[in-house]
Amino acid sequence: MAVSPTAAPTAPPAAPPTDRRIHRAGRAGRAALVALLTAAALLLPGTSTPASAGPAPVPTAAAGTFQQVTGFGSNPGNLAMYTYAPAGLPGGAPLVVALHGCTQTADDYYRHSGWPELADRYGFAVVFPQTGAANNPLSCFRWFDAAQNSRGVGEAASVLQMVTRAGALFGTDRGRVFVTGLSAGGGMAADLLADYPDVFAGGAVDAGPPAHCAAALSAASSCQNDDQRLTPAQWAEKVRRADPGHPGPWPRVAIWQGTTDTTVRPVNATELRDQWTEVWGIGQTPSGTRSLPGGTTETRYDDAGGRPAVALYSIAGMGHGLAVAPGPGTDRCGSTGAYFLDAICSGYHTALFWGLDSGGPTVPGLPAPSGLTATATGGDTVALGWQPVTGAVSYRVFRDGAPVADPTGTAWTDGGLSAGTAYAYAVAAVAADGTTGARSTTVTVTTPGGPAACWTTDNYHQVAAGRATLTGGLVYALGSGQAMGLWNTFTVHTLRRTGPGYYVLADGSC
Repeated sequence: MAVSPTAAPTAPPAAPPTDRRIHRAGRAGRAALVALLTAAALLLPGTSTPASAGPAPVPTAAAGTFQQVTGFGSNPGNLAMYTYAPAGLPGGAPLVVALHGCTQTADDYYRHSGWPELADRYGFAVVFPQTGAANNPLSCFRWFDAAQNSRGVGEAASVLQMVTRAGALFGTDRGRVFVTGLSAGGGMAADLLADYPDVFAGGAVDAGPPAHCAAALSAASSCQNDDQRLTPAQWAEKVRRADPGHPGPWPRVAIWQGTTDTTVRPVNATELRDQWTEVWGIGQTPSGTRSLPGGTTETRYDDAGGRPAVALYSIAGMGHGLAVAPGPGTDRCGSTGAYFLDAICSGYHTALFWGLDSGGPTVPGLPAPSGLTATATGGDTVALGWQPVTGAVSYRVFRDGAPVADPTGTAWTDGGLSAGTAYAYAVAAVAADGTTGARSTTVTVTTPGGPAACWTTDNYHQVAAGRATLTGGLVYALGSGQAMGLWNTFTVHTLRRTGPGYYVLADGSC
């Protein structure tokens, strides 16, 4: 393939427009400089690394090649393009675009995020765009600049050119292109989903703001820290204006947020949820919730066909960063580092949400079993059944994405479960040579029982009890980030706990 060897990207202009603006003489110039540095630092403070820095040696855990690609287009956003592709990747594989956070590089994201491991496992290529200090003093993608985050211009256009170039290099299935990012990279990922819904089949925003929350630097801090007080319809309109006339379909969006993030506050996750559920026209009432590792609660919003369209993953007690989970195991990935936090492998669950674990030409072996049913037969047991697959010698059962059993028949009972808990099951056929085929459609079942967990009291005492958080005199439900109004003893709400450290408004329903 025509990929150039690793080298420094073309030297950027010494003083891009942003720098010229902020170095004007006088008070206005100094104020602009302070504002720019403040917005960048709020997203991911740390030591900047220029875009021209070459990558360090490739980790031995990767089976393919991480390298820079030059000449991918006119590059109006002045970005660098790096790629990772597993050895022997066939044509027709998916593509994931992974955007780093402020002060980070493509190499940082390659080394710590876990996406190369997942690419090896499921068979897809990854593009790692990289910005640098010439674009922003702290190497932040400019999600807050309309000249950079809009369809056809700036950094957004550069990323699209990378997708086109990667498609030619790897023979990408253009119907399975996805984008994800952390912090400022998450903000740009959200913008890209709105700008190019005809390109991206899905996305994931990790600790980032809603799509097109800001069109200028002056609005960045407010987006990160404050409830913008927009209705779901107003949030959705920001998406629709980004690519006027697009009739759908829309990308499937995963939202990841730590409940104690004080850099990009949890209200951003709620606003993202409002934005994309409204775009899909499915409302803000959850289709289901379940508990995942690392104190994570998944809240799912399904489309009319019962497939997850939007999923909100709230991680109890986690601050600002990308959730990873080092170590062996199907549901583990990545390594810890600055703003790579040990909690849960967000990439793994995002890959499952996008369907990268099944479907398409990269799935070997037998077809997926049909007719999967899951029935709770007690507070701690679930009975499964499915239709046989010709050529199968056994079956592999997956609970919440991880393999749990290998029965030889078409029925199995799962035991030792927790009462009042949702579990998601899928099953795959195993051939005589040990190859595991495509997974079935996922079926979710909730075991009966479990203690009721509702509290009705005023906002002051909800905060005092740790079920809600206080920001600028306003109260938000812990985990879901739902707005509850003023911090006083006169405003009363009912909160229901749906998972560890995760509460939702339940006025009149408990």
